[in-house]
Amino acid sequence: MEIFDAHCDVLMKMFIDPDISFINSDKLHITKRGLLDEGGKVQCFAIYIPEKVHPDMRFQAALAMVDIFHEKILSEPEMKFIKTKADIESLKEKEIGALLTLEGCDCIGNDLLKLKTLIHLGVSSVGLTWNHANLVADGALETRGGGLTGFGTEVVALLNEKSIWCDLSHLSEAGFWDTLKLAKFPIASHSNAYQLCPHPRNLKDGQIKALLQKNGVIGVTFVPQFLANGPVTIKDILKHIEHICSLGGERQIGLGSDFDGIDHMVEKLTSYKDYHNLINELNRLYTSEFVKGLLFDNFTRNFPLEKEIS
Repeated sequence: MEIFDAHCDVLMKMFIDPDISFINSDKLHITKRGLLDEGGKVQCFAIYIPEKVHPDMRFQAALAMVDIFHEKILSEPEMKFIKTKADIESLKEKEIGALLTLEGCDCIGNDLLKLKTLIHLGVSSVGLTWNHANLVADGALETRGGGLTGFGTEVVALLNEKSIWCDLSHLSEAGFWDTLKLAKFPIASHSNAYQLCPHPRNLKDGQIKALLQKNGVIGVTFVPQFLANGPVTIKDILKHIEHICSLGGERQIGLGSDFDGIDHMVEKLTSYKDYHNLINELNRLYTSEFVKGLLFDNFTRNFPLEKEIS
């Protein structure tokens, strides 16, 4: 079955270690070989700037990851650059769509032109924060718990204008609500249910319901500490899927693995090559229509960009 995975950190790993090969490196959770073997159809590649990068160099680091995306991901003949919904729909058999995203606006500082530049370079989903505060909003682990800033409202307005996904994962709760009021195309690319696992990165039931009401999609993630306490299995992922569906998310739920951004793994789901273990469990419990929606259709249907940005 075809898979749309809404979040990974392959670019970050390849930025840190330029010798890593995307083709089949054992240093990566997601490789071209794994995507081909498991039915990967669209993979989102995040630009995530490690905290150790000096603030003055973060935009340069973002550009370096865009270069890695073009030179080491898209250079593979099976990989196709996804910039519009039509690009997804036109993918041929054995072709894999690569979608460029931004995880956290730290690299743009307070300069909207830098964000416009990244959008022109093909970024089609923007997460406003990582875990801490920046000049756009507070992140989920920022003790202050502030919301969207004045500059943040300009960022969201630009995303609305350009038909770009506004990713609410990693936002503080106040930032989530401030942003949801303004965003035309909200998603949560990799977040789970707080009701089942009370981690600050997860979304409370009211947040999930509100996101669903705005036609957003939530990507259930494989980060163990967002799933349960103690040893985590595929059954814990299924519990979060079931809970989100109970809130009305049957057609607005997908997957955002966070592969290559995590050190600890779900049992029997230690890399993209294990995706079939999750799919087998899904097929055992749910209809083929639901599974197809969860794996691919729900994020694809929601993709807002109909034509290329001029």
